Amino acid sequence: MAKTAIVTGASAGIGEATCLALVEKGFTVYAVARRADRMAHLADKGIVPVSADVTADASMVALVDKVIAATGRIDVLVNNAGYGSYGALEEVPMEEARRQFDVNIFGLARLTQLVLPHMREQRSGRIINVSSVGGRIWEPLGAWYHATKFAVEGLSDSLRAELRPHGIAVVVIQPGAIRTEWAAISADNLLQASSIPAYQEQVRIGAAVLRKADETRAASPPSTVARTIAKAATARHPRTRYATGGGARSVLLFNRLLTDRGWDRAITAAYRSQARQ
Repeated sequence: MAKTAIVTGASAGIGEATCLALVEKGFTVYAVARRADRMAHLADKGIVPVSADVTADASMVALVDKVIAATGRIDVLVNNAGYGSYGALEEVPMEEARRQFDVNIFGLARLTQLVLPHMREQRSGRIINVSSVGGRIWEPLGAWYHATKFAVEGLSDSLRAELRPHGIAVVVIQPGAIRTEWAAISADNLLQASSIPAYQEQVRIGAAVLRKADETRAASPPSTVARTIAKAATARHPRTRYATGGGARSVLLFNRLLTDRGWDRAITAAYRSQARQ
């Protein structure tokens, strides 16, 4: 019997590439995003596109019910849906801050809740949470985004210990710079959210750095992360974390070697350097 996987945020980028990687591994794959029309081409590959919103409870309940009715099992959940909300903490509206948590952490947690009863009954399963190097490092103007990714890391660690007795593994994926539309969208959001003159120089630099993130030679295609996720989904004993693509391992190592103030100085210098290029 083929194993079943659910992948959120599947309309483009890492999510789309992950669906393709998992179907090649023999999984029955359900590709999830708000706009099903953007996933129509995946049906030609044997992938099942499903329109669902990770911030709408009824939508997620219907998704899990649909998968169970069709396949009777859920073996892998890839929580990939997310976006980057940037801006000075002083001027980002709390409504936007809550939406960032709704998409990046609460949606992830709720969908995990919904699949766990089925995985526990099987006494097997794999929860793969797509975090970021941003779950370990920080940048100016990224307080809400990094807060959500730090939360993904902590949630995943607790969940891993909690679910081990039930045969369910929890894995964190930490992408570095990846060539997707994420960076450009984040830069646009930053500019739109910013109006206080005191922050304008930081905003200008931050937007420039975000736009260049997926253009550097170090940036990797989404397929690099997708291959890592497929490895985590199929390994007999997966690692707890996989840093992958876009210089992720180097960035995390550099961060571990520095003090907090040392990282503050390094990231400030790196931003100014990138902005001048």
